[in-house]
Amino acid sequence: MSPFLAGVLQLLALIAALALAYRPLGDYMAQVYSSDKHLRVEKWIYKAIGANPNAEMRWPAYLRGVLAFSAVSVLFLYLLQRVQGSLPGSLGFSSIDPDQAFNTAASFVSNTNWQSYYGEQAMGHVVQTGGLAVQNFVSAAVGIAVAVALVRGFARSRTGELGNFWADMVRGVVRILIPISVIGAIVLVACGAIQNFAGIHEVGQFMGGSQQWNGGAVASQEAIKELGTNGGGYFNANSAHPFENPNAFSNLFEIFLILLIPFALTRTFGKMVGSIKQGYAILATMATIWLGFVLLMMWTEFAGNGPAFEAAGGAMEGKEVRFGISTSAIFSISTTLTSTGAVNSFHSSNTGLGGGLNLLGMQLGEIAPGGVGSGLYGMLIMAIIAVFIAGLMVGRTPEYLGKKIGTREIKLAACYILITPALVLCFTAAAMALPTPADSMTNSGAHGFSEILYAYTSGANNNGSAFAGLNADTQWFNTTIGLAMLLGRFLPMVFVLALAGSLAEQKPVPATAGTLRTDKPLYAGLLVGTILIITGLTYFPALALGPLAEGLAS
Repeated sequence: MSPFLAGVLQLLALIAALALAYRPLGDYMAQVYSSDKHLRVEKWIYKAIGANPNAEMRWPAYLRGVLAFSAVSVLFLYLLQRVQGSLPGSLGFSSIDPDQAFNTAASFVSNTNWQSYYGEQAMGHVVQTGGLAVQNFVSAAVGIAVAVALVRGFARSRTGELGNFWADMVRGVVRILIPISVIGAIVLVACGAIQNFAGIHEVGQFMGGSQQWNGGAVASQEAIKELGTNGGGYFNANSAHPFENPNAFSNLFEIFLILLIPFALTRTFGKMVGSIKQGYAILATMATIWLGFVLLMMWTEFAGNGPAFEAAGGAMEGKEVRFGISTSAIFSISTTLTSTGAVNSFHSSNTGLGGGLNLLGMQLGEIAPGGVGSGLYGMLIMAIIAVFIAGLMVGRTPEYLGKKIGTREIKLAACYILITPALVLCFTAAAMALPTPADSMTNSGAHGFSEILYAYTSGANNNGSAFAGLNADTQWFNTTIGLAMLLGRFLPMVFVLALAGSLAEQKPVPATAGTLRTDKPLYAGLLVGTILIITGLTYFPALALGPLAEGLAS
């Protein structure tokens, strides 16, 4: 069997597994966020934090909850790293420097999980489990909560109330993320991932000297890292490390976890707005883009020229032999089309066009299927833009799910779309213009430019994957990427929640013969085209200077 055919069969198995989980998980999440009952453990949490879970919030109050919780989380995680040297279970590691502590705190709270440090050489057990792993849960739950608030904006009318942030966040952790993560961790342990609190120990001789590794609660963190589309690895090699991702089955299972909730949330959306077909339309859009990118990546990684390509059967540089080209391609596309950022191969070693696909996947806005929560609300913003464009073409007032898309709504959607590209392009331009940041580039020319562009694209889009080759552990990159991550996460949420409040206040508009059917394949095609055109017009000049120039020159 050829490696390409084997990859196609694994891709089909992955799609089948996602299809089996789609309906039950999507329906369950809709029930979780529609229920008015609270579990006992949830009541204890509400009492501990002083929250009233039954109090409905308008969008400013909901936003204040998101920002206040996230600000406290950044401060707590920053301080935890700064005092690590004095904590038990630190494995002898010293406290983290201020700029790197800020970068890491911003990274994990924003669900980015960008890492400018070697995990096994910097973070002890307390920081890993009590700090980073906790943020893997709550940052993912915050993203789902904001998405659910926007869905309620479509579903409700003549009210500005969007639910309760504290109840949505706690339910996301307790009822969704923890149960699935426990099952996922057990599967990963069965595959060979480690789960302990061992100290540093020697594992043998290497190049004439001893090789040392530390243990850790790796399987449990790996499960939520993928499920919550976080991506931060316990080890520097991330999901290429055998302690995190031991074999081909665990690799496919981790891809399944990455895609599980983002795809299933489209079912949740359909159930909550009262139209399953609308959820299918969003699902079809996401799936079309994801599958197209996967097939293109597999093709470009197998279609290289030269003796090395021919001998290996494709672009094997930077890839693990136990995974091969096909599943490495599936993994890299799945991680860059979501906000996961986990890697099982070096993206810098992809072909020029392959690296460009990873970049473009993030630049789409992490919406196919995107991160947990962020993918759904990002796609719904694009759906509003597509409806607006269709309305302009036929001369009708644009409507979506019975809500008019007026001046206020389109301004908020436009601000959402513009903020992330502005961060990426401005920070990239500054880094290329100043003399010091360019010293961190391992490569020159188009590939070196791609390293810088990839870093800020990954940070501002809350992805977290690295192109490799760039030394990001400097004060400039730690600070600027940290700012890009925070602004790229929370500024769009301002516009999403403001839009949700505006939609919830509207009176529903009855459908007529002239209403655009947004649950049909025609609209899904329009939505795909809108996404690709907007992204192309925004990023094409930058892509032409980097991966496109490199790919055409090779």
